[in-house]
Parts: sequence; structure tokens; C-alpha cells
Amino acid sequence: MGQAREVMDRLTEALTTRRDLKVIGELYAEDALAATPDAGEVRGRDDIVEYWRQMTDAVPEATFESLAAWEVGDTAIDEGFFSGRNTGPLRLPDGETLPATGRDFRIRGVDIASVEDGRIVSYRLYFDQMDFLGQLGLLPDETP
Repeated sequence: MGQAREVMDRLTEALTTRRDLKVIGELYAEDALAATPDAGEVRGRDDIVEYWRQMTDAVPEATFESLAAWEVGDTAIDEGFFSGRNTGPLRLPDGETLPATGRDFRIRGVDIASVEDGRIVSYRLYFDQMDFLGQLGLLPDETP
């Protein structure tokens, strides 16, 4: 196992099993860039940690079920299911906050982390926002 894979595995553990924001911060470079479907580009370690804090507050008992894990050079890639129950407020990209729905969800996603000198410098997260919001009951009813 290479450095990128080790760092990605530590990130997954810190987000789900251990829920440790300090470790998450230690895993990102100070000037890291994260691209997310829900918050867009998040720049810098502190803002990335804040992004993850909001997610761990919204879903404090999240789990990750790995479907596949790869490492290519300095990049680790994970595909799997992120699951949990929304028991905390969800922050929207515009700053608005939605109250917890209390609903369970299970969404498929892909994470890609590029690592230099033991820290993530570039992180990309992909998941279907509509599926996530639908499972939480946050989409308008489309029936006439």
C-alpha cells in the first residue's frame, strides 16, 4: 500500500469510524483544494475541515461501505456507499440551514485524493445530490 492509499484510508476512518476533525485537518495540505457537488470548490485546509464538520454534524453516525479502492501513483480512488441518518442540520451552499430530517439515506459516491508529502493537495468528491435530497425527503412532490 502506498502513501496515497494510506492517507485516503485514514480520511475515511476519521470521517466515519473515529469522527476526528483534528485528524482530518492533519491529512490536508494547508492550501488544499476540494471539489464537491454540494459546496463547489472549497479552498484551504480550514475551510475543508469546516465542510467535513458540517457533514459529520448532520450525519454523526455515518458509515462507508467500500465497493472498490484503487491507488495510481500519488492518487487514491474510492467508490462506495456513504450511509447514515440525518440527525443534525444540513447547511446549503447559499448558507441556509435545513433542520434534520431524521431520515436514513444511502448514496453511492466516488472520492479521489491526490497526495504530496503525506497530505491531500487535491480532493474530488462525486455523488448524486438529487438522490441524497430525495432520500432525505427534501425534494418537492412531483405528483399533480
